Amino acid sequence: MVVQSISLLDQADKDVNTLSMRVREWYGAHFPELSKILQDNYTYCRAARIVEDCKHIGEAQIRELGEFLSEEEVERVVHASRMTIGTLLSKDDLAMIHHFIERVTQMHQYRVALSQYLLEKMNACAPNLTALVGEQVGARLISQVSSLRNLAKLPASTVQILGAEKALFRALKTRGKTPKHGLLYNSSFVGRASTKNKGRISRTLANKCSIAARIDCFSDDSVSTSVPVYGQQLYQQLEERLVFYKTGVPPRKNIDAMRAAQQLQST
Repeated sequence: MVVQSISLLDQADKDVNTLSMRVREWYGAHFPELSKILQDNYTYCRAARIVEDCKHIGEAQIRELGEFLSEEEVERVVHASRMTIGTLLSKDDLAMIHHFIERVTQMHQYRVALSQYLLEKMNACAPNLTALVGEQVGARLISQVSSLRNLAKLPASTVQILGAEKALFRALKTRGKTPKHGLLYNSSFVGRASTKNKGRISRTLANKCSIAARIDCFSDDSVSTSVPVYGQQLYQQLEERLVFYKTGVPPRKNIDAMRAAQQLQST
């Protein structure tokens, strides 16, 4: 279910973004100023569905806009609707655009529900990995190797470059530099590290992911899989590693982190 869910989530992201751009282009012919006021696609679709004909915004529509927009944004929308340079559309055109916007809004809502479903599934099957890198990065790692068991069997050096196989083989063929990270590049730890330390933190993160995956897959203790104390301790180790790169304060060793997790588990 995790593999199918993350694949569907990626496809849903692409489709939602593509259709949202189509909404902006289509409705933008009637009310082009709205795109500059509302940058978020979902918020834009909700506002466009309520406004419809921007030449006739009533009090009821303003109240509906105020439910998810700030007062300043509502004022800007109302002011822009009165000064718009957009073209007039017939009732049939507006009805068709309204119907399309409703479908796109439903896709946005389904995408949110799917993301929540993925989080619940990852917390059920790989809670420590989820606590370490998040549900989406963890699910992509599992999807890359087809199962959690396959991921747990991989060495950390392989986990580090999962998703960068083409770059790896190209580097081996041309005798160039091998990639430092693959799917792990989407982790917040790699993003927060400086350029010269991205490879180092990626190697450390791969090591922790390998440990977390093995705990989730092979642990017989139901407490260790339901409460991600090991994943939380590994997460803190990575935070300490980032501090170490900046200040030189050495982080805890793995044995100390595992002992702390066992103490938390026993309490």
